[in-house]
Amino acid sequence: MKKFISSSLILFVLGIQFSFAQVSIGVGVGRGYGFGRYGGGYYGNPRYQYNRYPQRARRNSMMPKFDPKISFSIGAGFPNLDANQLAGFFNYYKGTVAQSLPIIGSIDYQYSRTSSIGLMVTHGQVNAPYFDYSGNQVFTGSLDNWSVMVNLMNYITTHSIVEPYIRTAVGINIWNQNYIDLTGNKMGYVSEPSMLAYQISLGANISFSKNLKLYSEVGYGKYILQAGLKFQIQ
Repeated sequence: MKKFISSSLILFVLGIQFSFAQVSIGVGVGRGYGFGRYGGGYYGNPRYQYNRYPQRARRNSMMPKFDPKISFSIGAGFPNLDANQLAGFFNYYKGTVAQSLPIIGSIDYQYSRTSSIGLMVTHGQVNAPYFDYSGNQVFTGSLDNWSVMVNLMNYITTHSIVEPYIRTAVGINIWNQNYIDLTGNKMGYVSEPSMLAYQISLGANISFSKNLKLYSEVGYGKYILQAGLKFQIQ
Protein backbone atom coordinates (compact mmCIF):
# COMPACT_ATOMS: atom_id res chain seq x y z
CA MET A 1 0.00 0.00 0.00
CA LYS A 2 2.85 2.31 0.95
CA LYS A 3 4.56 1.54 -2.37
CA PHE A 4 1.37 2.43 -4.26
CA ILE A 5 1.06 5.75 -2.45
CA SER A 6 4.74 6.52 -2.99
CA SER A 7 4.49 5.69 -6.69
CA SER A 8 1.41 7.91 -7.05
CA LEU A 9 3.19 10.81 -5.38
CA ILE A 10 6.20 10.38 -7.65
CA LEU A 11 3.98 10.38 -10.75
CA PHE A 12 2.13 13.46 -9.48
CA VAL A 13 5.41 15.34 -8.92
CA LEU A 14 6.72 14.28 -12.33
CA GLY A 15 3.49 15.51 -13.92
CA ILE A 16 3.93 18.93 -12.30
CA GLN A 17 7.56 19.06 -13.42
CA PHE A 18 6.53 18.18 -16.98
CA SER A 19 3.94 20.96 -17.01
CA PHE A 20 6.47 23.55 -15.87
CA ALA A 21 8.87 22.25 -18.49
CA GLN A 22 6.31 22.98 -21.17
CA VAL A 23 5.98 26.54 -19.93
CA SER A 24 9.74 26.94 -19.88
CA ILE A 25 9.99 25.71 -23.45
CA GLY A 26 7.36 28.22 -24.49
CA VAL A 27 9.29 31.09 -22.91
CA GLY A 28 12.61 29.92 -24.27
CA VAL A 29 11.53 29.57 -27.90
CA GLY A 30 10.49 33.20 -28.10
CA ARG A 31 7.52 35.50 -27.83
CA GLY A 32 4.78 34.66 -30.26
CA TYR A 33 5.94 31.12 -31.02
CA GLY A 34 5.66 29.12 -27.78
CA PHE A 35 4.04 25.78 -27.52
CA GLY A 36 2.28 26.30 -24.20
CA ARG A 37 -0.88 28.35 -23.74
CA TYR A 38 0.51 30.11 -20.66
CA GLY A 39 4.05 30.54 -21.85
CA GLY A 40 5.44 33.38 -23.91
CA GLY A 41 3.50 32.14 -26.93
CA TYR A 42 1.05 33.88 -29.23
CA TYR A 43 -2.00 33.36 -27.05
CA GLY A 44 -0.14 34.21 -23.86
CA ASN A 45 1.06 37.58 -25.09
CA PRO A 46 -0.66 40.23 -22.95
CA ARG A 47 -0.38 42.73 -25.78
CA TYR A 48 -2.22 40.34 -28.09
CA GLN A 49 -4.85 39.69 -25.43
CA TYR A 50 -5.53 43.43 -25.19
CA ASN A 51 -5.73 43.89 -28.97
CA ARG A 52 -7.49 40.66 -29.89
CA TYR A 53 -10.02 42.59 -32.00
CA PRO A 54 -7.93 45.50 -33.33
CA GLN A 55 -10.34 46.42 -36.16
CA ARG A 56 -13.32 46.67 -33.81
CA ALA A 57 -11.33 48.73 -31.30
CA ARG A 58 -10.09 51.05 -34.05
CA ARG A 59 -13.61 51.49 -35.47
CA ASN A 60 -15.05 52.31 -32.05
CA SER A 61 -12.28 54.79 -31.28
CA MET A 62 -12.95 56.63 -34.56
CA MET A 63 -16.65 57.23 -33.75
CA PRO A 64 -17.30 60.53 -31.98
CA LYS A 65 -18.78 60.47 -28.52
CA PHE A 66 -22.58 60.50 -28.56
CA ASP A 67 -24.36 63.22 -26.60
CA PRO A 68 -28.13 62.91 -25.93
CA LYS A 69 -30.28 65.25 -28.06
CA ILE A 70 -33.65 66.93 -27.73
CA SER A 71 -35.47 67.81 -30.96
CA PHE A 72 -38.78 69.32 -31.99
CA SER A 73 -40.56 68.60 -35.29
CA ILE A 74 -43.57 70.16 -36.98
CA GLY A 75 -45.22 69.01 -40.18
CA ALA A 76 -48.39 68.23 -42.06
CA GLY A 77 -49.81 64.97 -43.36
CA PHE A 78 -52.68 63.22 -45.05
CA PRO A 79 -55.01 61.28 -42.72
CA ASN A 80 -56.06 57.85 -43.84
CA LEU A 81 -58.11 56.51 -40.93
CA ASP A 82 -59.96 59.47 -39.39
CA ALA A 83 -62.59 59.43 -42.13
CA ASN A 84 -63.46 55.86 -41.13
CA GLN A 85 -64.63 57.17 -37.75
CA LEU A 86 -67.57 59.09 -39.22
CA ALA A 87 -70.75 57.44 -37.99
CA GLY A 88 -73.06 55.37 -40.14
CA PHE A 89 -76.85 55.84 -40.02
CA PHE A 90 -79.70 53.59 -41.09
CA ASN A 91 -81.39 54.82 -44.30
CA TYR A 92 -78.68 57.45 -44.92
CA TYR A 93 -75.39 57.33 -46.76
CA LYS A 94 -72.26 59.48 -46.67
CA GLY A 95 -71.30 61.76 -49.51
CA THR A 96 -67.77 62.83 -50.41
CA VAL A 97 -65.58 63.17 -47.34
CA ALA A 98 -63.55 66.37 -47.00
CA GLN A 99 -60.57 66.42 -44.67
CA SER A 100 -58.04 69.05 -43.71
CA LEU A 101 -54.34 68.28 -43.63
CA PRO A 102 -53.53 67.33 -40.05
CA ILE A 103 -50.86 69.26 -38.19
CA ILE A 104 -48.34 66.96 -36.49
CA GLY A 105 -45.82 67.98 -33.87
CA SER A 106 -43.48 65.98 -31.68
CA ILE A 107 -40.75 66.47 -29.14
CA ASP A 108 -38.20 63.68 -28.85
CA TYR A 109 -35.32 62.75 -26.59
CA GLN A 110 -32.65 60.78 -28.46
CA TYR A 111 -30.78 58.82 -25.81
CA SER A 112 -28.58 56.74 -28.15
CA ARG A 113 -27.34 56.78 -31.74
CA THR A 114 -30.20 54.54 -32.81
CA SER A 115 -33.17 55.27 -30.54
CA SER A 116 -35.35 58.06 -29.19
CA ILE A 117 -38.56 58.42 -27.22
CA GLY A 118 -40.96 61.32 -27.16
CA LEU A 119 -44.48 62.66 -27.40
CA MET A 120 -46.39 63.24 -30.64
CA VAL A 121 -49.54 65.36 -30.97
CA THR A 122 -51.76 65.58 -34.08
CA HIS A 123 -54.80 67.64 -34.97
CA GLY A 124 -57.12 67.19 -37.94
CA GLN A 125 -60.72 67.56 -39.13
CA VAL A 126 -63.00 65.53 -41.39
CA ASN A 127 -66.59 66.19 -42.48
CA ALA A 128 -69.13 64.78 -44.90
CA PRO A 129 -72.74 65.37 -46.03
CA TYR A 130 -75.32 62.64 -45.45
CA PHE A 131 -78.11 61.92 -47.96
CA ASP A 132 -81.29 59.92 -47.91
CA TYR A 133 -81.83 57.35 -50.64
CA SER A 134 -83.79 59.87 -52.70
CA GLY A 135 -80.59 61.88 -53.06
CA ASN A 136 -81.61 64.71 -50.71
CA GLN A 137 -79.05 66.00 -48.22
CA VAL A 138 -80.41 65.58 -44.72
CA PHE A 139 -77.56 66.54 -42.38
CA THR A 140 -73.80 67.07 -42.14
CA GLY A 141 -71.33 65.23 -39.94
CA SER A 142 -67.97 66.53 -38.73
CA LEU A 143 -65.15 65.25 -36.56
CA ASP A 144 -62.50 67.37 -34.89
CA ASN A 145 -59.67 65.22 -33.60
CA TRP A 146 -56.67 65.59 -31.32
CA SER A 147 -54.40 62.65 -30.65
CA VAL A 148 -51.61 62.26 -28.11
CA MET A 149 -49.17 59.38 -28.63
CA VAL A 150 -45.95 58.06 -27.15
CA ASN A 151 -43.48 58.28 -30.02
CA LEU A 152 -40.69 55.69 -30.47
CA MET A 153 -38.11 56.03 -33.25
CA ASN A 154 -35.31 53.72 -34.39
CA TYR A 155 -32.65 55.28 -36.61
CA ILE A 156 -30.56 53.49 -39.21
CA THR A 157 -27.12 55.09 -38.92
CA THR A 158 -25.59 55.78 -42.34
CA HIS A 159 -23.01 58.50 -41.55
CA SER A 160 -24.48 60.61 -44.38
CA ILE A 161 -26.93 63.48 -44.71
CA VAL A 162 -29.80 60.99 -45.19
CA GLU A 163 -30.84 59.11 -42.05
CA PRO A 164 -33.62 56.49 -42.45
CA TYR A 165 -35.79 55.63 -39.48
CA ILE A 166 -38.77 53.59 -38.33
CA ARG A 167 -41.49 55.24 -36.24
CA THR A 168 -44.00 53.53 -33.99
CA ALA A 169 -46.46 55.45 -31.82
CA VAL A 170 -49.50 54.63 -29.72
CA GLY A 171 -51.85 56.72 -27.59
CA ILE A 172 -55.38 58.12 -27.39
CA ASN A 173 -57.79 60.06 -29.59
CA ILE A 174 -59.77 63.03 -28.29
CA TRP A 175 -62.85 63.63 -30.47
CA ASN A 176 -65.38 66.40 -30.87
CA GLN A 177 -68.15 65.20 -33.19
CA ASN A 178 -71.22 66.96 -34.52
CA TYR A 179 -74.07 65.74 -36.71
CA ILE A 180 -76.39 68.65 -37.57
CA ASP A 181 -79.44 68.65 -39.84
CA LEU A 182 -80.39 71.42 -42.26
CA THR A 183 -82.42 73.24 -39.60
CA GLY A 184 -79.43 73.41 -37.21
CA ASN A 185 -80.55 70.68 -34.84
CA LYS A 186 -78.14 68.05 -33.60
CA MET A 187 -78.80 64.42 -34.31
CA GLY A 188 -79.66 62.10 -31.43
CA TYR A 189 -77.27 59.71 -29.72
CA VAL A 190 -74.23 58.85 -31.82
CA SER A 191 -71.63 56.30 -30.67
CA GLU A 192 -68.15 57.61 -29.88
CA PRO A 193 -65.31 56.98 -32.35
CA SER A 194 -62.36 54.80 -31.41
CA MET A 195 -60.15 56.08 -28.61
CA LEU A 196 -57.08 54.20 -29.86
CA ALA A 197 -54.53 56.24 -31.81
CA TYR A 198 -51.50 54.63 -33.44
CA GLN A 199 -48.93 55.12 -36.17
CA ILE A 200 -46.41 52.87 -37.94
CA SER A 201 -44.22 54.47 -40.58
CA LEU A 202 -40.94 54.49 -42.46
CA GLY A 203 -39.19 57.78 -43.12
CA ALA A 204 -35.92 59.64 -43.50
CA ASN A 205 -34.27 62.78 -42.13
CA ILE A 206 -32.29 64.94 -44.56
CA SER A 207 -29.81 67.21 -42.81
CA PHE A 208 -29.37 70.83 -43.86
CA SER A 209 -27.26 71.67 -40.83
CA LYS A 210 -26.51 70.32 -37.38
CA ASN A 211 -29.75 71.76 -35.98
CA LEU A 212 -32.10 71.65 -38.98
CA LYS A 213 -33.48 68.67 -40.91
CA LEU A 214 -36.22 67.99 -43.42
CA TYR A 215 -38.16 64.80 -42.79
CA SER A 216 -40.69 62.83 -44.80
CA GLU A 217 -42.38 59.49 -44.26
CA VAL A 218 -45.06 57.07 -45.34
CA GLY A 219 -47.09 55.06 -42.89
CA TYR A 220 -50.35 53.65 -41.65
CA GLY A 221 -52.51 54.86 -38.79
CA LYS A 222 -53.16 58.53 -38.15
CA TYR A 223 -51.74 59.50 -41.54
CA ILE A 224 -50.43 57.92 -44.71
CA LEU A 225 -48.01 60.69 -45.72
CA GLN A 226 -46.18 63.30 -43.69
CA ALA A 227 -43.43 65.87 -44.22
CA GLY A 228 -42.02 68.73 -42.20
CA LEU A 229 -39.03 70.23 -40.42
CA LYS A 230 -37.09 68.95 -37.45
CA PHE A 231 -35.16 71.28 -35.16
CA GLN A 232 -32.51 70.17 -32.68
CA ILE A 233 -32.95 72.36 -29.62
CA GLN A 234 -30.29 70.80 -27.38
